[in-house]
Amino acid sequence: MKTIHHPANSRGAANHGWLNSHHSFSFANYYNPQKMNFGLLRVLNDDAVAPGKGFGKHPHDNMEIISIPLEGNLEHEDSMGNKAVIKEGEIQVMSAGTGIFHSEYNASASEDVKFLQIWIFPNQRDVTPRYDQIPLPDLNQTNKLHQVLSPSAHDAGVWVHQNTWFHMGTFDESGNETYRIKNSNNGVYAFVIDGSFNVAGQELGKRDALGIWDASEFQLHATSPGSRILLIDVPMSA
Repeated sequence: MKTIHHPANSRGAANHGWLNSHHSFSFANYYNPQKMNFGLLRVLNDDAVAPGKGFGKHPHDNMEIISIPLEGNLEHEDSMGNKAVIKEGEIQVMSAGTGIFHSEYNASASEDVKFLQIWIFPNQRDVTPRYDQIPLPDLNQTNKLHQVLSPSAHDAGVWVHQNTWFHMGTFDESGNETYRIKNSNNGVYAFVIDGSFNVAGQELGKRDALGIWDASEFQLHATSPGSRILLIDVPMSA
C-alpha cells in the first residue's frame, strides 16, 4: 500500500471576498507541481460563495464535473437549457464533452453556499454534453458508506464517463467500514468533510485527505461523532 497525506492547511487558498476557495490540487492562481492531480482526479475545490454571488457563464470541455453542496443551495444554468437549484443532500454531474457553458450562483440572499466541485478526466473525448442531478436520501443512514457516483447509469447515484466511484457516509464515533478498491488500476482519495477519521492507519481531521493506491482494501474508523467522509475511487492512469 502506498499513501500520500494532504493536510487541510496544505491546500491552496484564494479569498476573493465573495468567494473563499481551497484547492486540493493546482488550480487558477495556485500552482504546486507536487499537487497537480491524484490519478485522473484533477480538481477538488472546497468553495464558499457569498449570498447572491457566483461564477458567471464560462466554458468547459472534455471533463466530468461533479458538484456536491455541503450547506445551502447552488443555482445552476447551462447552454444545454438546464436551470436548477442543487441542494444539500443532492449531487450534480455534468459531462462537458464537446463543450458547454454554465454558470453557478448562490441561490440565497442571506446565507453562504458551501460545496465541493470535482473534476475527473473522462475516458472518452468529445462525447455529447449531458447533465444530471439527483437527491441522495440514503445519506441519512449513518455508519455506512453510500455509493453516489459510478461508471454505470444502472447503478446507484449519478454516472460519469470514467471508471470511478464516489462513496459518502456519516459515522458515529467508533463507526467503521472496510472499503474495497474497485479496480487494480485504481486508487482512492479519502477526503474528510467533517469530524475526524483514522483511514488506513492515518489520523485525519476536517478537510484533511489521504490518497491510497497499490492496495486492494483499507479500513476507516470514525474518531468523533457526526464525522462525514467522501471517497473518490479513481484510475491512477489512463
